[in-house]
Amino acid sequence: MAGDSSFDVVSKVDQMEVDNALNMAAKEVGQRYDFKGTGASIKKSGEAIELEASGEERVKAVLDVFQTMLVRRKIDLKSLDAGEPRLSGKVWKITASMQQGISQENAKKIAKLLRDEGPKAVKTQIQGDELRVSSKSRDDLQKCQALIKGADYDFAVQFTNYR
Repeated sequence: MAGDSSFDVVSKVDQMEVDNALNMAAKEVGQRYDFKGTGASIKKSGEAIELEASGEERVKAVLDVFQTMLVRRKIDLKSLDAGEPRLSGKVWKITASMQQGISQENAKKIAKLLRDEGPKAVKTQIQGDELRVSSKSRDDLQKCQALIKGADYDFAVQFTNYR
């Protein structure tokens, strides 16, 4: 009989897909008639994503275009951390970033959920910015995945290394 089966709970975003969504959003903002003459733009600045336009409503519309492109590229919007619109000189700006990894407190929330409501034979272990869940039974692991998917967290979760 084989040993324990396991999977990792992670919160990762494919950076290439984010870049594709950013490029698609920049192209659409440049072409759309309602953005003409508003100075609307979206660009990457290091790890941050800068959105700007001449009005608060326009910069929110640019954010909406970017979110639409992220959804088209199958990226969970929970991983996007967009700030509030702020006035910088005559231009409105929003700074956004993509969240990577599960924080210690979020990993503890998931581990507590599995301890309280999950199958008893399941073990959890926090490993850096991911959480390993292991058990002798693959059925228990599938129940754990369903339980984690059912819980509505304010961060994106994916399952990797299922063995």
